[in-house]
Amino acid sequence: MSDFPGPDGGQEAIQPPPGQPYPSSAPTQFNPQFNPPPWQGQQSAQPPPGYPQPPPGYSQPPPGYAQPPPGFPQAPPVPAGYGYGQPGGQPVPAGMYFDQQSGLMLPQGTVLASSGRRIGAFFLAIPLAIVTLGIGYVIWGLIAWGNGQTPALQVLGMRCYRPETNRIAGFWWMALRNIVGRIVDGILSIITELISFIFMLNRPDRRTLHDLVAGTVVLHDPNKVLSQ
Repeated sequence: MSDFPGPDGGQEAIQPPPGQPYPSSAPTQFNPQFNPPPWQGQQSAQPPPGYPQPPPGYSQPPPGYAQPPPGFPQAPPVPAGYGYGQPGGQPVPAGMYFDQQSGLMLPQGTVLASSGRRIGAFFLAIPLAIVTLGIGYVIWGLIAWGNGQTPALQVLGMRCYRPETNRIAGFWWMALRNIVGRIVDGILSIITELISFIFMLNRPDRRTLHDLVAGTVVLHDPNKVLSQ
């Protein structure tokens, strides 16, 4: 006979003989999360005789640890457009991606224009100006500026983009880039032209001096996603 009160508060509970299992009310399946063992927190690490034994290799989980019950639905995956791919864990807006090379968020479907493509645009501008008799090239350029392009950039599928606003460069930003920026490029003649060229080859974002003046980068936009 045990000396602790029974479940009715007045009678004594009958202790089963040593070696005998607990009554049928004891849990029949070992689940430490929902049926915590009665000896948990006591000094003894072994369950009483007859209590269901834990599976081989089982170790007691740390306090407060819990797993979802079987069949509990998992959390939905994060949409592809709202990942956390950029430093600081900031979300990437839908339709954008984080470019590891430049450290910029760029529109899906575009990439930074390669140095070779940029050099090709520089030399293409010369025959285009000749063919359009100069004045035609100027008119073409003023129209293209509204789309963040120059005639040569338009022919080669490139566009100027401002990462600070996540928009293509408008007419006035292109005017700043191609007038003030070009003046900065040529302010020391061949020296600043060479510096601008070295920047384009070595900077991760491939910005030249005139790009830095207007805060633009040049993107290759083969599918014209920025014009949609």
